[in-house]
Amino acid sequence: MGERERGDFSEIPILDVSALYGTDQGAIGEIAATLRRYLETIGFLYVIGHPIPRADVEAVREASKRFFALPEEEKLKLKIDRNFRGYLPFAGSTIVTSSVATVSKPNQSESIFFMHEVGEDDPRALAEKPLQGPNQWPDETALNGFKQTIERYVDEMGTLARKMVRAIALSLGLPAGSLDRYFEQPTTFLRLLHYPTQPQEEGLFGSAPHTDYGFITLLAQDDVGGLEVKNKAGEWVPAPPIPDSFVMNVGDILARWSNDQFVSTPHRVINRSGRERYSQPFFFDPSMDETIEALPVCVPAGARPKYEPVLYGDYLMERIDKNYHYRKKKAAETASA
Repeated sequence: MGERERGDFSEIPILDVSALYGTDQGAIGEIAATLRRYLETIGFLYVIGHPIPRADVEAVREASKRFFALPEEEKLKLKIDRNFRGYLPFAGSTIVTSSVATVSKPNQSESIFFMHEVGEDDPRALAEKPLQGPNQWPDETALNGFKQTIERYVDEMGTLARKMVRAIALSLGLPAGSLDRYFEQPTTFLRLLHYPTQPQEEGLFGSAPHTDYGFITLLAQDDVGGLEVKNKAGEWVPAPPIPDSFVMNVGDILARWSNDQFVSTPHRVINRSGRERYSQPFFFDPSMDETIEALPVCVPAGARPKYEPVLYGDYLMERIDKNYHYRKKKAAETASA
C-alpha cells in the first residue's frame, strides 16, 4: 500500500503470528512484512495464533469482575499511588492530551493498574525514581488467587510483546534483536477496566478519542464490543471482539521512533450495549531511562528526523501528569507549597 491509501480502511485486519514462536525464518519474515503494511497504513490489527490459553485470558476477566464488584471502600484501600499502581475510581481521568478531540468530560470507567513489579528494596524504588515501586494487591482472603492470576497473564503477555518487538524490527529491515536492549527493563501496564453502561450524552465516552502513549498495546476484549478506530475519512470503524485474539495497536512512541512511518491511530470506546463491559489492555513500552530517537532506517537520506530525541521516562510522565486527575491535584499542591 502506498501513502495514498494510508488511513483508508473499513475493517481491522487479522494476523496469525504463530510462526513467531517457531524457527522458520521464511514464515517469520512473511509475518514481519505483513505487519509492516498494517502498521504503516492502519496502525491496528488483530493478533491470533498466539499460545496464550483462553482460560488465562478469561481468568483475568473474572478476577477483574470480582475486584470491581467489591464495595467502594474496599477498592479505595488500593487507591492509585504516586507510582501509578492501584485503583482509579470512576471518572478519574480526562484525556486532555488527546490530539484528535477536545475532551472535557471524564472517561466513564473505573480501573486498576498493575505495572512492572519493582520491590520496595529495589534501587529504583529507594531512589524514588518515577513509577518505580511495588504493585498494590487486593486482600487474598477476599479475592483468592488474584495476584497469581494477574502475574501469570503479565508474564505471558510480556513474551508475546517481545515477539512483536522482534517482528517490528524485522519489518523495518533491521536484525531481529536490534530493539531488544530498549526493553531490558520494560515499562509495562496491565490496566483492568470496567465500563458501566453509559447514558446517551454528547461528549460522553467510556474512553474518549485518543492515541496511546507508548510502544504497542495488546488488548483482550470481552464480548460486549464498543471499541472503534478512526480512519482517514473520519469514520469510526468498529473493532468487534474476535475469540482468542488480541487487538494490537501502535502507540505514539513507536510512531515517533519510526519517524511517523508507523501510524498511531485514534480510537475510542462507547458502551451503549446495555451490558457491563470489561477489558484488559496490556501496554508494553521501553525502559524509562532509554532515549528514543528516530531510527535511521526510517529517515530519508538528507532529511532531518521529525522529532527530537526524548527520554522515554520524561515523555511518559508528561502525559500521565496531564491526563489523570489525582496527578494534576498533586502537581498543583506541590506548586503552591
